[in-house]
Amino acid sequence: MSPRATNRPAPARGPVRVGLVGLGRAGWGMHCDELDLRPDTFRLVAGCDIEGDRLERFAGRYPQAATYGRIELLLADPNVELVAIATRSPDHVPHALAALRAGKKVFLEKPVALTLVGAGKLAAAAKAGPGALFVRHNRRFEPAFVHVREMIASGVLGKVHTVQLRRNGFTFRDDWQTIRRCGGGQLLNWGPHIIDHALQLLGGPPANVWGDLKRIAARGGEPEWLVLGSRGALACSGGAVTLRHLAPGAKVPPARASAATPPMEGPYHRVGSGREPKWISRQYPCPALCQPDAIWDALYASIRLGKRFPITLSQSLDVMRVIAQVRKGTRFDTLGKHRGL
Repeated sequence: MSPRATNRPAPARGPVRVGLVGLGRAGWGMHCDELDLRPDTFRLVAGCDIEGDRLERFAGRYPQAATYGRIELLLADPNVELVAIATRSPDHVPHALAALRAGKKVFLEKPVALTLVGAGKLAAAAKAGPGALFVRHNRRFEPAFVHVREMIASGVLGKVHTVQLRRNGFTFRDDWQTIRRCGGGQLLNWGPHIIDHALQLLGGPPANVWGDLKRIAARGGEPEWLVLGSRGALACSGGAVTLRHLAPGAKVPPARASAATPPMEGPYHRVGSGREPKWISRQYPCPALCQPDAIWDALYASIRLGKRFPITLSQSLDVMRVIAQVRKGTRFDTLGKHRGL
């Protein structure tokens, strides 16, 4: 039986042709480095920045690529197939909207927007076409997240009842990411990554959200990942995993509580039944299952091979919904709303 005919055009061949907008810390230091590792699947054909010295540096690294001082010029370049947007957070919505309306595929840095309103505008534009939108929640490919999810799915921890996620790093900063109108603060920096992780582990939006936004100058020593279940616990920080769980097949003894006075001698003179469970404990480095830059490989598989991109727009909107709930009632509640970002 022959395949059913469709009107969908066949995927293009060869490396995906990328135009990079924003040649700063994320664009230059992350996107360029990651793309240089994938010459067979991606090729930088254009770069855009408002700073002339950054364009010169980009041209020195990629002499065959075009350079533009304005995004409108890059979007008019027919050689640009995918627009990777790594500009400042307040620019994400207007830049992505312009690229989508130009019919480009768009790979958008997190946060997808400053607000849920802005994220909704992008989702509507992507649905209307002609462009396509992919969101760079690259920490979905972080080894610790992949390993934690696999351990939960394995059942070794039993029924999971508590998951705590955090990042303990701290540094004094005075760049644009600390300015409120630019979306400053960790809620839009590490927040989208951690919230995306939590939503994936929960399997959907939470029933309740509580938030507390503070200015702090501290660094905690708690594990970045802590998962507690009915049969064990897992902690992970700095790539080191500590796992402690009941031996496979070990049964939790039935409760036989008694109000009688316990004997002074024998196994019952201590608190508890005296039957110690058999625990398995081990420490090991987190398996290098993949790295955050593997998101490019998933993007290529989607664009060239027609496979489903693992991060959906609805999932990105769920992240922004949580952020909006955390902001509610705080001085950050109106951030970007007047501009629809």
